[in-house]
Formats: sequence, C-alpha cells, structure tokens
Amino acid sequence: MARIPRPSDRVNLAHVTVLLIDDNAQALDILSSIVQGFGVKEQIRCSSAIEAAEVLKRRPVDLILVDCAMPEMDGYDFTRWVRRESPEAARQTPVIMLTGHAAASRVHKSRDCGASFIVAKPLTPTVLLQRIVWLSSDEREFIQSETYVGPDRRVRNMGPPLNVAGRRKGDLSTHVGAAVEANMDQSDIDSLFKPRRVAL
Repeated sequence: MARIPRPSDRVNLAHVTVLLIDDNAQALDILSSIVQGFGVKEQIRCSSAIEAAEVLKRRPVDLILVDCAMPEMDGYDFTRWVRRESPEAARQTPVIMLTGHAAASRVHKSRDCGASFIVAKPLTPTVLLQRIVWLSSDEREFIQSETYVGPDRRVRNMGPPLNVAGRRKGDLSTHVGAAVEANMDQSDIDSLFKPRRVAL
C-alpha cells in the first residue's frame, strides 16, 4: 500500500491552477474529481492537447496533468512542445504524464520528452498526491540541450522515494486497448526518474 502523505508533506493547492488533458471524457471527470479533492479550486479541463496548447499560449498554469495516448497530438508531443516551443512562462511548468500502458519503452519515452513524473492508470489519489508533493520540493535544475529539455535527470538529490507500492502490473485502462509490452509497477516507473550518476 502506498504511503499516505504526512501532514508535514502536505502542500496548499487552493491557489494552484491545474491544466487537465485527456480525450476520454470519463477519465477527465475522474481526474478532475481527484484534483478537486486535493483542494484545487482552479482547473482547466481540455479534451485534446491542441486545445491545451491554445490555453498555454494565453495564460500560464502551475501544473499540467496529461494523458499519454490521444489522437492528433499525443501527450509526448504535447510535453515536447511545452518544453521547447510554448511561451517562456510555461516551459518549466511541472508535467505529470498519465499512462494506461506502463511499458518500459513508454516510460522512457515520457521521461525523455521532459515529463516531471509519469503515473500509471488506473490512478489512485494517494500516488498522484505523492507526486505533487514531491514536485513541490523538487530542486532539480532545468536542462536545455539539443537532445533534451526538461528536469535534470543527473544526480542532484535522492529523487522520488523507492519501494513505494504502485498499481498492479496487470491493470489496464478501459480505453487504451491491449498492451503490447508488460506494464511496469509504479515503483519501477519512479526508479527511472531517480537521478543517477553519469560518467562525464
């Protein structure tokens, strides 16, 4: 069972603006309810990444939650756009990507397009809140290079806690179809976001 955040871990989300993006109306409703339960008063709901990009061109937000699999512009392309082409005020906005298929290749793809974290569906409020709490104290520098734009993945701190129970490996979202690779457990996903030492 995932650890419930302690009172000392809590952050005040009452004045945070969250951009929610999912092409599945039911999934968007569930996500909206979860975020509302965290005390977020201002949510901007979008049923496509293209719609969300238009929102970011007009105003900044504090947090983005985006589904990976969407038509036209998927969550990966949207996150790359946020990191490289969106207005300057939006480029370092924390992005949590949501996926129904947590195969290692998809988790790597999310990490490499500049996501702050990836969370496996079906969502649990506890896991999502933990990632938001971690983001509130994230001290990673933002890296901009020809091949990568996003939070620094090299060693700077301990990264997300390991050995936190996540979703069941066999769980699938109702709208993403059959998995082509085995799903990763949430703790395995988190370990890919843990900064590691690199040889220079």
